[in-house]
Amino acid sequence: MTLPSQNVIAEPQQLVKMTYREGMRQAIREAMLRDERCFLMGADVGRYGGCFAVSKGLFDEFGPEKIRDMPLSESAIAGIGIGASMNGMRPIVEIMTVNFSLLALDQILNTAGTLLHMSGGLFNVPVVIRMATGSGRQLGAQHAHSLEGWYAHIPGIKVLAPGTVEDMRGMLWPALEDPDPVLIFEQQVMYNMTEMVSATPVPVDIDHAKVRRPGKDVTLITYGSCLPKSMTAAETLAQEEIDTEVIDLRTLRPLDNDTIFASVAKTHRVLIVEEGWRSGSLAAEISARIMENLFYELDRPVDRLCASEVPMPYSKHMEEAAVPQPETIAAAVRKLVL
Repeated sequence: MTLPSQNVIAEPQQLVKMTYREGMRQAIREAMLRDERCFLMGADVGRYGGCFAVSKGLFDEFGPEKIRDMPLSESAIAGIGIGASMNGMRPIVEIMTVNFSLLALDQILNTAGTLLHMSGGLFNVPVVIRMATGSGRQLGAQHAHSLEGWYAHIPGIKVLAPGTVEDMRGMLWPALEDPDPVLIFEQQVMYNMTEMVSATPVPVDIDHAKVRRPGKDVTLITYGSCLPKSMTAAETLAQEEIDTEVIDLRTLRPLDNDTIFASVAKTHRVLIVEEGWRSGSLAAEISARIMENLFYELDRPVDRLCASEVPMPYSKHMEEAAVPQPETIAAAVRKLVL
């Protein structure tokens, strides 16, 4: 047997420019071409192309059997998707916004999240439910909250939050392969964001957080739309000789404790940034885990930067003031290290 030469240099991946929106569209398309059991269902996903144009063009390519327009009932949409997944299909369920998903909460929590347990391990629910989340598009208080931390409270489901185009494209297939329910929270303010990504899909590890920027002075833990803001803040701080490590959680349930703890043990200072409200937040849970496990590694108390505890304003300048921004993130880091 001839072993491959250790000196062979792998050919570089061809890169293409892609938006966050196109990343999910391509992921849906590739999944349906790959597995005949896959189909997309939701309100206005067909001829209209989706409320955020994610499914635009897919109806013309795949037809009404694979791109299924549903009545405007989130409970019915989620329930039918759960039933289809239990009967051998692999539905991709779209719920327009996280605020509207509360109308389907009974199906998600009491059905999808509990059936494996209540059936004694007999029935898996391999459904994937996608929904838009977060602020930044002046959609007002009923369309722009970040409630993914609520769903991360529920046992029996996995919660994903892609913060890059690559993750947006690469998370869907491993989510469809998961035998249990997976929720994907897509940041609506990022749909037009562009990145250079591999022309061929890159598998994404949906079980672990990712260190997006290594550093030694402070750990900044975040996800979703706060990731690019945190990266911008870290670059600003680097000019001030503050070396910030940025962790992208990627998966909000289950949390990757190992990656978080390893970073904290190195930097000894932590800031957690999210768009959810501070009270009862995902940031509070992460803070508690760090305090419980790494108290003596900390040089300063864990700090959190979250959304203001108000309904999301419509006015652009007030909406921006209500959620973390690169400037407020950088200011919070400075308080920890200076």
